[in-house]
Amino acid sequence: MHILLVGLNHTTAPVALREQLTYTACSLEEGLRQLLSPDPPESGRIREAVILTTCNRTEVYGVAQEVAAGHATLTRFLADFHGLSPERLAPHLYACADRNAVAHLFRVASGLDSMILGEAQILGQVREAFEMAQALEAPGPLLSALFQQAIHTGKRVRTETEIGRHPVSISSAAVELARQTLGSLEGRCVLLVGTGKMSTLAAKALHAHGIGGIWVANRTYERAVAMAQQFGGQALPLDQLPKALAQVDLALSATAAPHIVIWADVVRQAMAQRQGRPLLLIDIAVPRDIEPQAAQIPGVTLRNIDDLQNVVETGRQKRRHAAYQARPIVQEEVTRFMAWFRSLEVTPTIKALRARAERIRQAELERALRRLGPLPERDREVLNAFSRAIVNKLLHEPTVRLKAQAQRGDSRLYSAALRELFALEEVR
Repeated sequence: MHILLVGLNHTTAPVALREQLTYTACSLEEGLRQLLSPDPPESGRIREAVILTTCNRTEVYGVAQEVAAGHATLTRFLADFHGLSPERLAPHLYACADRNAVAHLFRVASGLDSMILGEAQILGQVREAFEMAQALEAPGPLLSALFQQAIHTGKRVRTETEIGRHPVSISSAAVELARQTLGSLEGRCVLLVGTGKMSTLAAKALHAHGIGGIWVANRTYERAVAMAQQFGGQALPLDQLPKALAQVDLALSATAAPHIVIWADVVRQAMAQRQGRPLLLIDIAVPRDIEPQAAQIPGVTLRNIDDLQNVVETGRQKRRHAAYQARPIVQEEVTRFMAWFRSLEVTPTIKALRARAERIRQAELERALRRLGPLPERDREVLNAFSRAIVNKLLHEPTVRLKAQAQRGDSRLYSAALRELFALEEVR
């Protein structure tokens, strides 16, 4: 059997095509059922399956008897299930098998194959894909072992390197800059202006740092309410910005407004009520939300998107270095898994050899006991142990050597020779 992978991602397909190959929970269940149907020819039949789908990738992992036929089945499945022609899909697909498929999944789980290097979400997405497939009994022993090892590898990379500990997006860089400026975000009160993607990402990062409270202001008040409820905060209309600025430790603005949202005079009014407490303003909008003259007000620290670029670039460099450190970890885990996987090729032969030896041992032992006549139970046990020890010692060396050949990827010839020499039944 072979472990197969067919898929596409952000490097091989445009977003318009990736959107067409996504799965919902319901379609994923139906897809796995179709994939495991016995309709394809035996050589291309998929025996086990897991589908990994995210905004940036769709990958189908399967187990089949033959590589080419199995890849053809997976490709047809992806095309037919989503109503696309194989000809349109094929140029955007990658396909690999066995060690290459294993290495790819381990890199994915470790965040080394992501659009944002070291992203944290992908490990959870790999786990979720496996658990959803498990609920349908789609992965068998091979893919179960593969995905469990991939999750373990992803955890090792995140634990033993700093690949996920440095900001590489504007939102995360803003939160990191706030942490550096304020010393700690725990218990701090934060104002978010805007409810778009960057504000949402910033809110998640701030929440993870244990902020004490969050206020959300937006031109559309209903959106501010929805976002505030998501993070256990409170909403306010834009005309109440002076009130919020007088109380918070940090204000982060990320609207799509084409004009200034927070004027210097508003900040000056707020500072008059703060009794000397400093205020950190971070403006990650383009065009800018906060009037630049606010930086000249005593007690105010204003940072804009240009200030964050250095934080982002430093984070990227550190993640690239961590990715370099992660490669040996991934390689080690791939080698460990492949040693186990290759040992499976010879396991049926070893079992058949030992079963045949055991049948011969028992037959000869019974014959010897009949010739010896009645014996004390202890003597019979001694003879039984004696014969078993001989068989085990005779088979030990061939077993060890066959497993060693399997780990080197050169076991088929030796397995075939053993089956021929000892007239073993063909094992699939």
